[in-house]
Amino acid sequence: MATWHLTTPLRSEDVLQLRAGDVVLLSGDIYTARDAAHKRIMEQLDSGGTPPFPPEGAVVYYVGPAPAPPGRPIGSAGPTTSGRMDSYTPRMLALGVRATIGKGKRSDAVRNAMCEHGAVYLGATGGAGALLSQCVLAAEVVAYEELGPEAVRRLTVRDFPLLVINDACGGELYVTPKLDL
Repeated sequence: MATWHLTTPLRSEDVLQLRAGDVVLLSGDIYTARDAAHKRIMEQLDSGGTPPFPPEGAVVYYVGPAPAPPGRPIGSAGPTTSGRMDSYTPRMLALGVRATIGKGKRSDAVRNAMCEHGAVYLGATGGAGALLSQCVLAAEVVAYEELGPEAVRRLTVRDFPLLVINDACGGELYVTPKLDL
């Protein structure tokens, strides 16, 4: 396993070097979007529009952050279950999104789309939202403000700690604990 310091937007060569189990310390701008935002993005695309952020090389974080406490750009910002976005993800990857961040397993369709489009799935530690928020330097709503926590935001992050769960070559990191009962 290797540790990589990457900056967004991600390039193909950034993503293709990653392997399941590698650690990524990500810096730059990433975009938040959960299911309600993904649905809106798809509707926008279906009507001939464009996503509310530049998709080429983008990283999408599945999070609905808590309100910002005084002096901070964002509140607790832990990942949500990625499977809820699986029906939208292949289309997002086809647009050029290079990485998604969340927790939990991805569907076969998403894993196949990652291989096809040269993208990765990065895991953020669930239950550590307050700690993860310390890596967020700035936060700005860029679309769908009426969705509250599910609005699309641009987060500027520094050394955001992630683990490669699915790499672009089809590698997958999942450890099933052996229980001796």
